[in-house]
Parts: sequence; structure tokens; C-alpha cells
Amino acid sequence: MRRDLDDKTKGDLVRVAHLLADAARPVTLEHFRAASLSADDKSTLDSHFDPVTVADRGAEEAMRTILAAERPQDGIFGEEYGRSEGTSGLTWVLDPIDGTRAYISGAPTWGVLIAVSDAHGPLFGIVDQPFIRERFSGGFGISEAVGPSGSVALRTRAARPLAAATVFTTFPEVGTPEEGRAFAAVSRAARLTRYGMDCYAYALVAAGQVDLVIEAGLNAYDIQGPQAVIEAAGGIVTSWDGGPAHNGGRVIAAANPAIHAEALAILQESLSSA
Repeated sequence: MRRDLDDKTKGDLVRVAHLLADAARPVTLEHFRAASLSADDKSTLDSHFDPVTVADRGAEEAMRTILAAERPQDGIFGEEYGRSEGTSGLTWVLDPIDGTRAYISGAPTWGVLIAVSDAHGPLFGIVDQPFIRERFSGGFGISEAVGPSGSVALRTRAARPLAAATVFTTFPEVGTPEEGRAFAAVSRAARLTRYGMDCYAYALVAAGQVDLVIEAGLNAYDIQGPQAVIEAAGGIVTSWDGGPAHNGGRVIAAANPAIHAEALAILQESLSSA
């Protein structure tokens, strides 16, 4: 059962979420496209590059400092500094820079991901793109994007056939060869496929610009912020077997239940025939 929060608590969680995004913005922008920026490799595999920068670490530190002052009773799960247990039953799930590969390449498709969650998944989330100055938020009856042109309500696309749809993923290989073949089957059925958008692709689903994002190998901090934003805008986010997605793994984010069902059937058929 989801936690039953009163309006005062909900308002405080929204306030703190925006404080976190506000704190992360200047840290990420200080180093973005800087000639001095370098990246360490967190991967233990020779064939894989998993970068982390001073901006990733600094942005998470800034957010954790605010949480220690504003919500010390809550837990924290961040990409760079792991898990800190709380006593409230709520956990802040933080990805200080989702899309570090884009970040170090100077591409503005990275973002700061923030969610406050209970054991069943995110309750409120933010996808913030500091360089473009766009912030997408969703949960507790809120669904909006705020950017240089002002504030707009978020609403996902209405149902349309997969043959008319746009699908996104970050990596062309998607995940394992088996997962890549399943994605390719959906891609062949779609009108348009685009790659490499990181968390910004999920924001575009919430904004009604694209129909699907399909990925594999995600962590909880990769999906919980976007999940809250998409669901608040009318979309659906599940695993590839139709179950909960908040712990990561294989994830499909869809603009509406109809296109979710059509794409999910193709993924499952491909996986079952592998």
C-alpha cells in the first residue's frame, strides 16, 4: 500500500525537491563544456566506459547537504555515494548527472534526476536540464515543465499505432544481444527511432513529443525521477514483463496504455523466441 501523506508533507517534499534541483544546477553548469573537465572511469570492464566527473560528485554532495538540513529523517539512494538509511519510510533517489557521456561530450541531453519514493516507487520526481533551463516535474497532482518560455502543463501523446510512433533509446545495442534484438523488433515496427538522448527522452514522452522509450540495464536512480514525471503526465512505465519498473532493469516508458501494450507484446514475443 502506498504511503498516505498529508498535504503539508506533500508540499514540503515538492519544496525540497526543487531545492535539490536548484542546488545541483550551478555545480553542473560550472564544469559543463569546460576545457579543464576530465572524467574517471568507474567501469571494471575493458570494453566499457562508465565516466564520472567532479560535477557528478559535487552535485550529489550539494543535494545531500540540503537533505541533511531539510529532511534528515528520510533515506537517500544516490548514484555516486550509495545508500543512507532513514526512519520516515521515504527515500530520495538521486542521479546527479544522468547522461555523463553526453555531459563530457558537450551535448545538452543529460539531466539531474530527483525522486522521493516509498517502497512501492516514486511519489514525486524531477528531470532538470540545467543548460537549457528546463525543469519537468510530476506527482502529487503536479505535472508541468518550466523553461525559458514559462510554464506549461505536461500531457503525453494520445494513442496512435506503433507504425506511426517515435521510439527512443540511449544505446543502439540497448543491452545484451537478446535485449537488442527485442528492441530492434519494436524499432522495425515504428515510424522513427532515435538514439542517445539519455533522460531527456523520458522528458519528451511526458511533454507529448514522442511515444516510447525502451531501455535495459537501468538502475533505480536512472528511472524513478522520469517515471514520476511520465506517470503524472498520463503515461505508463513498466518493466518488459509489465511489472514494476522503479528498481530499474528492462524498462519501457510509453505515452499511453495502448501503445505500451503494442510494444510490450513485440518485446515479449522476441524474448520468448530467443
